[in-house]
Amino acid sequence: MAYKLYTIRSLPVRKNYRSRNRHFSGEIVSAEARPEIWYGEKTEAYLIEINAGGLRNKFATIAVKVGE
Repeated sequence: MAYKLYTIRSLPVRKNYRSRNRHFSGEIVSAEARPEIWYGEKTEAYLIEINAGGLRNKFATIAVKVGE
């Protein structure tokens, strides 16, 4: 599984998000931790909600680096 690794500092709400494989982009509206998903050591999974400009918001799960 290929994924882009984010850091907590680079993932604030109201920042722009662009999906590489789903072909949508927009502003991050919210982020919620998903402890049931494991991406690897020193990472956490987050479910983000993206306002993509349509009638419904889009959702994506991303990996966030939490340690060095």
